[in-house]
Amino acid sequence: MARRNNPDRQGVPEKVRALAETIELADGRADAELVDKARRVVGHTDKRLAFSGDLTVVALAGATGSGKSSLFNALSGTQLAVPGVTRPTTSKAMAAYWGEQVPNDLLDWLEVPTRHAVTGGDPALQGLVLLDLPDHDSTERAHRDEVDRLVQLVDMFIWVVDPQKYADAALHDRYLKPLAQHAEVMMVVLNQADRLPEGQLEPTMRDLRNLLDSEGLGKAQVCAVSALTGFGIDELRGQLASAIQDKQMAAKRLEADVVQVARELGEDIGHADVNEIGRAREAQLNKALGEAAGVGVVSEAVLKAVRRRGTLATGWPAVSWVKRLKPDPLKRLHLDAVKVNKKQELEPARVQRTGINKGAGFNGVQQARVDSAVRAVADEAAQGLPRGWQDAVRRASRKDEGLLPDELDRAVATTDLAMDRGQGWWKIFQVLQWLLIACVVVGLGWLGLRMALIYFGFPPLDLGPTWRGFATPTLMVIGGVAAGLLLAGLSRLLVELAAKRKAARATHVLEKSIGEVSRQRIIDPINAELRRYEQAREAVARAH
Repeated sequence: MARRNNPDRQGVPEKVRALAETIELADGRADAELVDKARRVVGHTDKRLAFSGDLTVVALAGATGSGKSSLFNALSGTQLAVPGVTRPTTSKAMAAYWGEQVPNDLLDWLEVPTRHAVTGGDPALQGLVLLDLPDHDSTERAHRDEVDRLVQLVDMFIWVVDPQKYADAALHDRYLKPLAQHAEVMMVVLNQADRLPEGQLEPTMRDLRNLLDSEGLGKAQVCAVSALTGFGIDELRGQLASAIQDKQMAAKRLEADVVQVARELGEDIGHADVNEIGRAREAQLNKALGEAAGVGVVSEAVLKAVRRRGTLATGWPAVSWVKRLKPDPLKRLHLDAVKVNKKQELEPARVQRTGINKGAGFNGVQQARVDSAVRAVADEAAQGLPRGWQDAVRRASRKDEGLLPDELDRAVATTDLAMDRGQGWWKIFQVLQWLLIACVVVGLGWLGLRMALIYFGFPPLDLGPTWRGFATPTLMVIGGVAAGLLLAGLSRLLVELAAKRKAARATHVLEKSIGEVSRQRIIDPINAELRRYEQAREAVARAH
C-alpha cells in the first residue's frame, strides 16, 4: 500500500531527528534509563513512519469482564473475539482490518499473529486496524506484558471500562495517568451502560469525565455504549471514522511519544548556563604545568648560558677561558641542539627529550600541583551543570593526562629560545678584545726583543715616541690590558642585560608553548564538552 504523506506528518520526522541528536549528545551523561527509553521511542517511531499513513492502529484494552471482546465484535460486525469464560488463553492480541488487503508488514512489526479482514464493513472505517488486547488485569503475566508492549506501539487507545470498575486504581495508575500526554489519541468507553439504573448514566459519565480531567486527560474522548444492546455503537463507530479519516492519529501519537520523552530528557539535562574558563583559572593551570615542565629551570639555564657564552665571546681572553671549564647549562638539559632553520621552522631531527625531568612523568609534588590545577579548572567549568555532565567535564579534563608529561617535555624541547640570535654585538667586542690582545703581544714582543738584543751585545731597539715618560711598547702593553679589562667590564654589564632579556623571553615563549599544550589537552576537551551540553539543550528543545 502506498505511503501517504500529509503535512501534519512532516513535523514528526524533524522532532525524531532532534531527539536522535539529543540521544547521541547526552549518551553517557544524561540518565541512562531515559536515554534508553528515548532510543526505543526513536526506533519504533522510525519504523511506524515507514508504514502507510493511511493505516490507523487502534487498540481495545480493558479489564476482565469489561466486555471488551463483545465490543470488538460489535464494532467489526463479526464474532471473531470469544468473550466471557470461554475466552482463549493466548497472550497475543488479535487484529481486524477494514480494507482489501491485510497490512501484514505492519502486523508483523506489531507481532500480532491472528489477523482478519473485515469485508462488507463500514467504508468510513477503511484503513482501520483494530486490535483486541489481552486483559490488562489478567493473572497471567504474559497477558499483562503483551498489553504493556502494544500500548507503546499503537496509534490510538480505546480503554473499555464498566460501571463497576471505571475508577479502578490499577487502570488509572498504571495506564491512564502515565499516558496523559497521549490524551488526544485516547478514548474511554463505558461499556455495559444498559446495566445502569435509569437516570444514572448521565451522572456516571459526568463523574468519569471529571475523574479523567483531574488526571490531566482533558482531551480524552468519552462515550457510553452497550455491546449487548447496540446502544452507542454507531456513535463510537462514527468517532472512530472521524479519527481515521483525519489521518493524523499515528502522527499525533508518535509526536506525543517524542515530546514526552524529550521533556523528560530536557528536565534531566536542565538549563544551566555554561561557564567559560576564566583567564585567571587558565593562567593558574598554565603556571602549574609550567612548573612541572621546568619552565623556571630552563629560564634559569638560559640566563646562565647567556652569561657564560657572552663572557667567553666578549670577555678579556686572558681570563675568560676559565668559563670553559664550567658546563653549558642548556647542554646539560639537552636543549643546546634545538635549532631553527632559515624558514624559522624547527628542525625535527634535532628534537629530543630534555633532561629536565629524569625519566617519564612528573614527580610527586609536580603531579599533585598539576592534578589540583586541572581539578580547579574542571570544577569551575562544570559548576551548575547536572551531575552526569559534571562528571563528563571532569573526564574530559583528564582524558589526556597520561600524555601530558611527554607533551609538555616536547613543548619545551621544541620551543625556539633564540639562543643563536641577537648576538651580533658580541662579534664586535670579540674583535676589539683580540685587537687589544694583539696590541699587548706586540708591545711585549717589542720590549722582549730589545732586551734580547742588549743581552747579546747588539745595538738596542728603538722604543719609539714616549708619552709622559712611557715608551711606546710599554704604553701598548699597559693600554691594551687596561682597555681590555674596561671593555670586559662593559661587556659584562651588557651580557647581564642580554641574559636577563633572554631569560624573560624564554619564560614568555615557554609559557606560550605550555599554554598551547594546556589548551589542546585540557581546555579544548572541556570546551568541547560544554559545547556538547549546549547542543544537547538546543536539540532537546527542538524535539519538544
